[in-house]
Amino acid sequence: MPRFVILEHDHPERHWDLMLEADGVLRTWRLHAPPGPGSAVAATPSFDHRLAYLDYEGPVSGGRGTVQRWDAGTFEWDAETDDQKTFCLRGARLQGRARLSRTGEVWSFVCEPEGAESQAGHALPRNGEEGSNHCRKDRDS
Repeated sequence: MPRFVILEHDHPERHWDLMLEADGVLRTWRLHAPPGPGSAVAATPSFDHRLAYLDYEGPVSGGRGTVQRWDAGTFEWDAETDDQKTFCLRGARLQGRARLSRTGEVWSFVCEPEGAESQAGHALPRNGEEGSNHCRKDRDS
């Protein structure tokens, strides 16, 4: 199962890098605030990172500050379009249905705990099923 990590990074200003393992790299979005269950935060796409960041904490080369693991675990893609990516996170802090979505040029990230309703008042869909916010556990075995 693919892995994810959220690294707290102190350079150039404090932010959180959400990194999702895909195709031999870490697809990365900069989160402008710490992610919390059910809270949408602004996100900015960043460049792909090396897989080594899945297990790394410490100084970043070139004097670009330090990173510290904020959360880590596995995830499972549900759906992906140019404007929205949905996936199930199984981390130490964040567990549930997550969504990166874009309106125009503005991205946001939200992770709804399992069984919770989204900020729009309905459960986040899974695999094209309207109204389901449950991560499938049958794929773990």
